[in-house]
Amino acid sequence: MNGLSEAEAARRLRRDGFNELPRGGARTTLRIAADVLREPMLALLFCGAAAYLLLGDLGEAVLMAALAVVSVGITVVQEARTERVLEALRDLTSPRALVVRDGVRTRIAGREVARGDVLVLTEGDRVAADAVLIEARDLAVDESLLTGESVPVDKEGPAPGAVAGSGGGRAASVFAGTLVTRGSGVAEVTATGPRTEIGKIGQSLATIGTESPRLTAQTRRVVTAFAVLGAGVAVSVVLLSAAFRGGWLDAILAGIAVAMAMMPEEFPVVIAVFLAMGAWRISQARVLTRRAAAIETLGSATVLCTDKTGTLTENRMRVAELRLADGIGREPPTGDEASDARLGELVRTGALASAPEPSDPMERAIHDAAGPPRDPAPRLVKSYPLRPDLLAMTQAWRLAEDRPVLLAAKGAPEAIFGLCLLDAHALSTLSEAVEDMGARGLRVLAVARATCADGDLPDSQDAVGFALLGLVGLADPLRPSVPAAVRECRAAGIRVVMITGDYPATARAIAGQAGIPAAAIVTGDELETLSDADLAARLREATIFARIMPRQKLRIVEALKASGEVVAMTGDGVNDAPSLKAAHIGIAMGGRGSDVAREASSIVLLDDDFSSIAKAVRLGRRIYDNLRKAMAFIVAIHIPIAGLALLPLLAGLPVILGPVHIAMLEMVIDPVCTLVFEAEEEEDGIMRRPPRPPDAPLFSSGLVAWGGLQGVAALGLVATMLFGGARADMAVDELRAFVFCTLMAAVLGLVVVNRSFSPSLAIVTRINRPLVGVVTALFGFLALGLWWQPARELLKFGPLHVADLAMIVAGAATLVVVLELVKALARARSLSP
Repeated sequence: MNGLSEAEAARRLRRDGFNELPRGGARTTLRIAADVLREPMLALLFCGAAAYLLLGDLGEAVLMAALAVVSVGITVVQEARTERVLEALRDLTSPRALVVRDGVRTRIAGREVARGDVLVLTEGDRVAADAVLIEARDLAVDESLLTGESVPVDKEGPAPGAVAGSGGGRAASVFAGTLVTRGSGVAEVTATGPRTEIGKIGQSLATIGTESPRLTAQTRRVVTAFAVLGAGVAVSVVLLSAAFRGGWLDAILAGIAVAMAMMPEEFPVVIAVFLAMGAWRISQARVLTRRAAAIETLGSATVLCTDKTGTLTENRMRVAELRLADGIGREPPTGDEASDARLGELVRTGALASAPEPSDPMERAIHDAAGPPRDPAPRLVKSYPLRPDLLAMTQAWRLAEDRPVLLAAKGAPEAIFGLCLLDAHALSTLSEAVEDMGARGLRVLAVARATCADGDLPDSQDAVGFALLGLVGLADPLRPSVPAAVRECRAAGIRVVMITGDYPATARAIAGQAGIPAAAIVTGDELETLSDADLAARLREATIFARIMPRQKLRIVEALKASGEVVAMTGDGVNDAPSLKAAHIGIAMGGRGSDVAREASSIVLLDDDFSSIAKAVRLGRRIYDNLRKAMAFIVAIHIPIAGLALLPLLAGLPVILGPVHIAMLEMVIDPVCTLVFEAEEEEDGIMRRPPRPPDAPLFSSGLVAWGGLQGVAALGLVATMLFGGARADMAVDELRAFVFCTLMAAVLGLVVVNRSFSPSLAIVTRINRPLVGVVTALFGFLALGLWWQPARELLKFGPLHVADLAMIVAGAATLVVVLELVKALARARSLSP
C-alpha cells in the first residue's frame, strides 16, 4: 500500500485547494483598518483637527489629521502582526493526519491531506477527510457531528475479494470531522475541504467554544471605569473653560485634550497583544497554547500530574530482558541458533499479540526483537482488545490452513496470570520476578498463547485456556532534561505527581531517577476502596499513582481541585479527555496524543517532553509579570498627562498640551506598553517563588497603588517644571517645549522603573531592542520639534537652552532614583508591588 507520491499529493492540493473549510474568524488588513477607524481615540483626533480648522489654524488641522493617519497605521501594523501570530498558531493546532506517502507512513497537517491519500485511522483520531474504507478492525466512529446520533457507528471494510470502497454505503465510509472511538482502519480519501459532507452543510470544525480569559473581564471593568471618569472630567473642562476663558472652540479643544489624556485604550490592546505574543513565545518552546486563559493560569499551577511513558521517558523502547516461566532473567535472543528456542517463541508470540503494523513504541520494540515472521502470510482472524477490567489483548491468527488458530496474548502480568490460572508457587515466583524487573525501571508485560479450532473461537479471551510463555521487560530511558525540570518545578512550589498505568515498582524506579519523591504510592485498586475524604488525606502525601486506569485520573483531578490545588494534568488517550477538560490546565501530547485529547486540553506539547512543561510555566510567569509591569505603567502615565491638561486651566496658566501633543505622546506610549514590556526578560528568581494565588486580580490594590504613586511622582516633577518655568517668566512657547520635554523624560523614567520589580538601576544596561527603537524615535522626534523650524511652529515650541535640557535630565534621573528607593523600601518590608 504505497498511497500517493509527494509530487502527486502536491499537484492535487494545487488543483483542489487545501483540505479546510472557509474561515470566518481571520481578520484581513482591510477589516483591521475598518475596526481601528471606529476607535474613540481616532474620533477625538479628527474632532481636534476639525476644531483647529474652524479656528483657522490650517497647520494644526493638517498635523492632527496626519497624526490620525499615523495612529491608524501603527495600530494596523501591530494588530496585523498579532493576527499573523494567531493564524500561525491556528495552523499549528489544527488536527493531524497519518497518511501513507510513497509507501511510508507520515503524519501531516490535516489541511495538507489530498484526494487519493491513504489515511491510517486509530482510536482517538479525528478523521481528516471523507474516505472509503480499505480495511477495518473493530472500527467504530462517532458521527454525532453530522447526524446528531450519540451512539458510535460500527464500520466495515470491503468484503474479501471486493474492490475497496465498493458498496456498503455509510458503513464502508468515514467522514471528515467524525471521531474514531474504537479500533483501527485504513481508508482512501474521496473528498476534501468544502466538498466533504460537513463542508456541504456549512459546518466548521475549527470553532471550539472557549471561555473569555479572566484578564479580559477584569480589563473590561477597568476600561469602563476609566472611560466614565474621563468623560465626566472632559465635559467639566469644556464647561469650566468656556465659562472662565470664553470661546467654545478653545474649550472643546481643551476637553478633547483631557479626554485623550484619560482614554484607557491601551488596556485592551495590551491584553490582546500580550496573550497573542505570549502564545507565540510559548510555541517556540514546543508548547502550543489552545486557550488564552491557560497563559494566566500557568503561573498559578500548584500540582503537576504527569504520566510516565513518553513524557518523563523518551518513549524509545527496547526489549532489555526476558524471563521464562521459571522467573530467571535472560538476555533477549540475538538471532544465534544456539540460543534458547523458548526465548524466540516468547518474543515472536509477543509480536503476534501486537498490532500487525505497530505504531506504539512498545509494540515496535517487541516486533524488532522478534525479527521477521517465520510463518508465511499469517492471516488475522479475530482481535480481542483491552478492556478496563482486563488489561490484556489477544490476536487470533491463521498461520496455515492445516493448522489450528493461534491465540497470542500479552498484557499486564496480573491480567495474563489470571488468564493462565497459575498455581500458587508459580504465581509467587513470577510476581517476585515482576517486582525485581520493575524495581530496575523496566516495563513488564506477560505473554501467553493458546490454540483452538477456527469455528471454536470464543467471544471473550477470558474463556481461553492460555499457557504462560514468560515475561518481557522493556527499557525506556529517562529523558536527560527531566531531573532538572522536576527540580525547577519543585523549587517553584509546584508538586510533581506521577500517574501511570505501570507496575508500582517500575513507577517508583522511574520516579527516583526523575527526582520525584516516592514517599507514598497509591495503586488503582487501592484508589477504588478510598472514600473522598480518605483520598483527600492520601493526596497530601502521595506523589506516585500506579496501575491507574484513565477513568481514575478524573477522580484524582477532582480531589486535588477540591483540596484547593490548581491542577495541571497531562494525557494522550481518548479516555484522558475528561480529566484534561476537568483540570485547570489540560496538557495533551502532540506527538503520540489523540485528537480528542488535544481538543480537550488547554495546551499541547509538540515534543511530548516534560521539560517543555517547565519552560511553559516559566514563560507563563514571565508573560504575566510583564503584563503587570505594562498595566502599572499605563496607570502611572495617565496621571501626569491628565494633570498637565488640567493644571494650567486651574492655575490660570496658558494651555500647555493640546490634542496634537497628547496624540504624539500616544505614539510613544502605545508601542512602549505593548512591544517594549512584552519583550522584557524574566525576573530573577522567577522559578524560585511560590505559585500566584489563582484568584489574585491583575489590577490588585498593590498594583494600582504602585502605579498611582509613580504617576503622582511624575506629575510632581512636571508640575514643578511648569510652575518654575512660569515663575521664571518663560515665554509661552518656550514653557510648552520645556514642560513637554519634561513629560517625555518622565515617560522614559517610568519605563525604566517598571522594567523590573526588583530595585536595581542595573536594569538600564539590559538590552531591550524594542525599547532602543522607541527611544531612538523619541529623541529624533524631539530633535525635530525643537530645532526644525516648521515642526517648532506646528507644535508651538520655543527654543530650549543647554541649562533647560540639563534640568530636564536631572529631574528625570531624580524621579527614577526616588521610585527605585521606594521599591527597595517596599521590598524590604515585603510590600513590593
